[in-house]
Amino acid sequence: MEGSYRAIQTPGTRLGAQFNAGISTLEPGQSLSDALSPGGRSPGRGLQLRVQGLDDTQEFYDLEVSCPVSSHRHGAFLTQQNWTYCEVLFLTSCLFVSGPMNTLFRLSVKFFPPDPGQLQEEYTRYLFSLQMKRDLLEGRLSCTENTASLLASHLLQSEIGDYDDMADRDFLKLNKLLPNQERIQERIMELHYRHLGQTPADSDFQVLEIARKLEMYGVRFHPAADREGTKINLAVAHIGLQVFQGNTKINTFNWSKIRKLSFKRKRFLIKLYPEVHGPHQDTLEFQMVSRDQCKIFWKNCVEHHSFFRLLDQPQPKSKAILFSRGSSFRYSGRTQKQLVEYVKDSGARRTPYQRCVSLVSGLWSLSLVSVSGLCLWSLSRYPTDKAYFIAKEILTTERTYLKDLEVITVWFRSAVIKENAMPEGLMTLLFSNIDPIYEFHRGFLKEIDQRLALWEGRSNAHVKGDYQRIGDVMLRNIDGINRLNSHYHKHDEVLTELEKATKRLKKLETVYKEFELQKVCYLPLNTFLLKPIQRLMHYKLILERLCKHYSPDHPDHNNCREALKEVAEMTNQLQSSLIRLENFQKLSELQRDLIGIENLTAPGREFIREGCLYKLTKKGLQQRMFFLFSDQLLYTSKGVTATNQFKVHGQLPLHGMIVSIKLPALFVNPSCSLPQLICFASLCGCDCSSKVEMGKWIEDLNMAIEMTKKSQEKSDLFLDPGLCDRSSDEVSLDQESEDDMSSSRNSLDKQTHHRANSTMHVCWHRNTSVSMSDHSLAVENQLSGYLLRKFKNSNGWQKLWVVFTNFCLFFYKTHQDDFPLASLPLLGYTVSSPGESDSIHKEYVFKLHFKSHVYFFRAESEYTFERYSDCFIHYLTPSNNASL
Repeated sequence: MEGSYRAIQTPGTRLGAQFNAGISTLEPGQSLSDALSPGGRSPGRGLQLRVQGLDDTQEFYDLEVSCPVSSHRHGAFLTQQNWTYCEVLFLTSCLFVSGPMNTLFRLSVKFFPPDPGQLQEEYTRYLFSLQMKRDLLEGRLSCTENTASLLASHLLQSEIGDYDDMADRDFLKLNKLLPNQERIQERIMELHYRHLGQTPADSDFQVLEIARKLEMYGVRFHPAADREGTKINLAVAHIGLQVFQGNTKINTFNWSKIRKLSFKRKRFLIKLYPEVHGPHQDTLEFQMVSRDQCKIFWKNCVEHHSFFRLLDQPQPKSKAILFSRGSSFRYSGRTQKQLVEYVKDSGARRTPYQRCVSLVSGLWSLSLVSVSGLCLWSLSRYPTDKAYFIAKEILTTERTYLKDLEVITVWFRSAVIKENAMPEGLMTLLFSNIDPIYEFHRGFLKEIDQRLALWEGRSNAHVKGDYQRIGDVMLRNIDGINRLNSHYHKHDEVLTELEKATKRLKKLETVYKEFELQKVCYLPLNTFLLKPIQRLMHYKLILERLCKHYSPDHPDHNNCREALKEVAEMTNQLQSSLIRLENFQKLSELQRDLIGIENLTAPGREFIREGCLYKLTKKGLQQRMFFLFSDQLLYTSKGVTATNQFKVHGQLPLHGMIVSIKLPALFVNPSCSLPQLICFASLCGCDCSSKVEMGKWIEDLNMAIEMTKKSQEKSDLFLDPGLCDRSSDEVSLDQESEDDMSSSRNSLDKQTHHRANSTMHVCWHRNTSVSMSDHSLAVENQLSGYLLRKFKNSNGWQKLWVVFTNFCLFFYKTHQDDFPLASLPLLGYTVSSPGESDSIHKEYVFKLHFKSHVYFFRAESEYTFERYSDCFIHYLTPSNNASL
């Protein structure tokens, strides 16, 4: 056997090395020393080589005769171009073209990671984007015309900046991005227009996000034939070996299934574990073009296995003293795991990288002084007028609003259609009501985006008219929204009928619950149905800020005033409906998250407050979750179910209840110094975490009790007739399992249910409470936009798209992502300005901290900073917040 390699499943054992798949340029019968003789070089000077980078620029290097080519591959060629080692490990050089006097090394990407968006350095992503550009042009990255047009449009945005008709046509005339570029040029330009304001880094990221989902991403064909002689193509990737027939993938052999790879002459052999194909079909054989090509592919496989699967760099195999059998080829570079650690640990040593883009407007002058490897934005050409940032808030929140509508119109629709789970009548009611709203706001978002682009001066259009205003766009579209008024008034019916159908139809209930577990559904599903009416409230508040900012003689003032008048009239008409819907939504959400209670959405019942208290029992103080309604008080404990539901242990009617902070001797806890609360009617002794929390509970309880007295309505909807008669040392509480108790101490980050950031779970872990009035106030000020985030001990800032809603920050890479990557519930957090010890010397930075968790966020303007600060101060725990 000429060469073999065992693929071991255990992480840290290896399969590989890097091979320079070069093409010889020597003449027949000519040796390297002959080529380097006076005919091929000047005496004493060595050989001059040309190296072509991924951007097609060429550099010249002098190579000494005694130095093997491979020793320069990662040295002279790359360090002289200021490429960091991070990029080098993904690159290989190919020797090709015409002859020894014209030797050319062409650099290209060798290892294609499954998610290039996780590459930490912007420059690395830029190089990968250039490789995608080359693959597109050379026909390697095959895809549909629409996808090719979209990729080309992002490459165009990265090359020349924002859309400009003349500049686009000139660039596409002189530069080829696609083989069939002329035929689809108009489509490329149309898509390019949609990327206004997108930075080169964002464009690179979008190119990689699109490319990685294509079947031909990173695929390099090696022609072969199977045992029957059928022509196929073999390829190797991070996941394992792939088999193609034409451009269609017909099989994949994961590394975990492969026991051994070997070759003998032109035969390439894959030995699988017996359980994959059975004990008699464990070896696959392919015939390749030549022995050299077979060995090249074998080495390529060894390299990929080592790079992607191993934890540590493999040690070289000791050479046999007398005889050796097979190849001793081994991988000599860092593995992907080591590379990640290297980049993380060597951030301060990275080479500064400068990239000037946008040949049209010169807007983006991106300078990476890469201590952290993460880019900060440059706003040198952005307007500084406060009105611009108020208008930009309309744009950023509109982007989030449209994404929220898509949760229903796109994602939920797809889920119910796939399972045929929703009756036709309800389908018609739901989607005929929300689809027109979604379609309208798609156009509205496009108009706002275009106006802000002109306001920023990102194209030549701003010189043709006065575009530094937003009132005319708002007034025109508020009129359009007014025509959708009938759809807003149907939301009550939609929400009610959906809730009824979910209770009645088991299949729909299952689809509903499974959909809520998807990442795209980052809030309770029925919350998204309230977004259209809530959005009107947002327009009203933003327009009020604009009108307050403008002087009466400002050219934008009158349009803003008229738009405000229109939207205020609509919100006044819908105000009572919104209050009712928000209450119904909250009751429906609790109905799903509480075990042991029915008919929580009974007519007339209002949600008032939820929060964590410590209840006094025979065992002492026990953590409980309390829910106060207009007719009763529930207390629950956290269960150990996969969905983290709370189990109801008691229902206390408010009729006849008395609240006092004085305790009878029986319930005094000498070891507890916290303020205490008691409900005498059921002898329910409770313990609040602070005087502020106690005051909130007592105020809301007294208010609810007074409402009950006036209405003289007694609730008969009890969980169990005997449950409400139990004393504070009831058996059900004392018999709770140790699992229940231990689950209450679990970290919020370790919840199995993906919506562990719901208010009830956050209140449980942060020992705080939230009222319905808090929910309503929070709804009025939802924020979206880019912020820079820094952890307490990190060196650099990370740019993220951030959505603030439901007392929580949701983090995305870009505003185009379908679901958040992470979330940070903020209830219980303190917001303040950085102190001297924080060593933060930047403008517009606010600090969030809870116990040992500390985060810093940097806004792009004074207005944005004030908006986030105001929201956090008003909606987080008031006693925790310091002034900014």
